[in-house]
Amino acid sequence: METFFIKALQLIVALSLLVVLHEGGHFLFAKLFKVRVKRFYLFFDFPFYPKPQFSLVTYQNGKIRFFVRRKELTPEEEEAENNLPEDQFHTEYGIGYVPLGGYVDLIGMIDENKKELSAETHPWEFRTKPAWQRLLIMLGGILMNFLTAFVIYAMVLFTWGETYVKSTDMEYGLKFSEQAKADGFRDGDIIVKIDDEELESWKTAYLQDLSNAKTATVLRAGKEEVINLPGKMSLLDMIQENPMYASILLPMKIDSILPNTPAEKIGLKKGDVITQLNGTKIESYNDFAYYTSILGENLTAESTHLDSMKVRNITLVVNGKDTIKTTLSPEFKIGIGPANPYEDKITTKEYGFFEAFPAGVALGWDQMKSYVDQMKYLFTKKGARSVGGFIGIGKIFPDAWDWMKFWMLTAFLSIALGVMNVLPIPALDGGHAVITIYEMITRRKPSEKFLERVQIIGMWLLIALMLLANGNDILRLFGL
Repeated sequence: METFFIKALQLIVALSLLVVLHEGGHFLFAKLFKVRVKRFYLFFDFPFYPKPQFSLVTYQNGKIRFFVRRKELTPEEEEAENNLPEDQFHTEYGIGYVPLGGYVDLIGMIDENKKELSAETHPWEFRTKPAWQRLLIMLGGILMNFLTAFVIYAMVLFTWGETYVKSTDMEYGLKFSEQAKADGFRDGDIIVKIDDEELESWKTAYLQDLSNAKTATVLRAGKEEVINLPGKMSLLDMIQENPMYASILLPMKIDSILPNTPAEKIGLKKGDVITQLNGTKIESYNDFAYYTSILGENLTAESTHLDSMKVRNITLVVNGKDTIKTTLSPEFKIGIGPANPYEDKITTKEYGFFEAFPAGVALGWDQMKSYVDQMKYLFTKKGARSVGGFIGIGKIFPDAWDWMKFWMLTAFLSIALGVMNVLPIPALDGGHAVITIYEMITRRKPSEKFLERVQIIGMWLLIALMLLANGNDILRLFGL
């Protein structure tokens, strides 16, 4: 339970920070072009269209209020409130009660919450501004997301540097899937070059380059060998293979025992080596993780608790001599951490303050290209099934608070948020931008009725996407 709260806290802090910065990008350009911002909110103060609205906290004109229930205004009252003299108009800042993002409420803008605008226009309204200014206001959040990621990556490199194990120091090499072996790889190979690009170390991110490569050069028994690849492989398949297409091979030596786990109950200790699992020889930690993960593959929603217990009851041989019986957790885990064979071979590349920024931008750009490339899988059956919601996002955070990992994941989520908002879905920033670009090209502004309709359609598309993502998370909890 403690692990759950740590992951949840990291998720809430990261997403809250990114939402405030994203909406702050819109807010910054709105202020720059003198568009009145009625509200700036973290989280929503409404599910969709209920009236009156409710806020946990509000701040306006120097006054803080808690648990505010805003009364419903008539169109005339709202018009009068929006058109107050400059010295009397103040933006309301607040925190809503529905933790699903946030928003800035721009006066004179049609979005998913506004049905119509008054016939009279004013110079401080969004709709009266030139198209290029409205475009920048709409793209402000996306630009802020990318800028945030670049700055975070730069500061991580400046603070902690970049740590890796040189290819030449990887004594055990890589572990490959059956498909990778069919392509020509062998366990223990070290990939030192993808096409013409030399790799100083191995990272999972290189799977994307490998998926499109024609050749890979490996170090095998001290000699370089070139492997011809099929090209245009599915990155999604490479990642979802069990085991993964290529991953660092770890020897089967226990480094840590998690408390209150089967491993602790049967007395496993640091330094122990598991040599057999249910009669199958274990040659690496990768083997052990693989064999335990496939134990429950035949379990279905109709399987009983007794069925699960039968599968989870396992027999181990430890240190080549001690036979021990135990029961895995419901997640098919035993509660051990593998030893890092390269602890004394880690290379750290340090960056000065000014060196860190171009390196951070390069790292962020690579992550952005990778994320965009993976978006194509969203439109496949397997890709749609792999989409995750809040539970899936929360699981990527570490079990214990680690500031470097927290900031790296926050930067990645900032890129993901920016890329998702670029999508030309009407309720997203990308949808608003497409409509504005259309107006700039044709010099013809879409009608307000058209804008109202596409915003509603876009909102329902977003709801469907959220249901898909979070529905996938729920199905995975039940092993479906």
